[in-house]
Amino acid sequence: MPRDSVDLMKPAEILDLIRQSGIVPIVRCASEEGAVRTVEAIYNGGLRVVEITMTVPGAVRALEKVTDRLGDKLVLGAGTVLDPETARICMLAGAEFFVTPSLRVSTIEIAKRYSKPVFPGALTPTEVLAAWDAGADAVKIFPCGSLGGPKYIKALKGPFPHIEMVPTGGVNADNIGDFLKAGACAAGVGAELVDNRTVAEGRFDIIEERTRKYVAAIAAARAEIKSAAGA
Repeated sequence: MPRDSVDLMKPAEILDLIRQSGIVPIVRCASEEGAVRTVEAIYNGGLRVVEITMTVPGAVRALEKVTDRLGDKLVLGAGTVLDPETARICMLAGAEFFVTPSLRVSTIEIAKRYSKPVFPGALTPTEVLAAWDAGADAVKIFPCGSLGGPKYIKALKGPFPHIEMVPTGGVNADNIGDFLKAGACAAGVGAELVDNRTVAEGRFDIIEERTRKYVAAIAAARAEIKSAAGA
């Protein structure tokens, strides 16, 4: 990573790329064009996975534009997907995976019907297990920061070592390594990477540089995990 092309990837390959990346950048901003340019900055910063939330005005058009410009180079996801109808619209716009803030089984079912990875949101142990049993490829633990961050992931991985988790909320460049060490397969990062002010000011160079810092932090954490495993 980064690889030159992600065209025609199978669901398992998409999941592997997300695991390798260790991060799902969340693009939530105030304009369609801002979202597109933010994705380009994240790509230039070295990541090949990104999520555009449905709260972005013109989000579906943003998905279409990113697909046209970077569709064979980047795995594009749709976030804040609240229902199966929205999931299907996003698929047709180019989304390859889906992230939801809560557990809705019908949204998981449509993702599975079309062989697309889906990360439903859950928080409690009961919700996490229900999401996994319903077919989640990974479970978005949200809002994770409110319940202790990495410590909460470590606690959940005790009874659920088989469940892939993507903690979201409270993740930044300083602690993303701690989430990975706690057992997360990747972490969702929003405003700490992409904030409205930076996008509005057109400072996409800042977002690119922040992306590089996350890539470096993840690489350092992975090296520590590997070293500890070999000790």
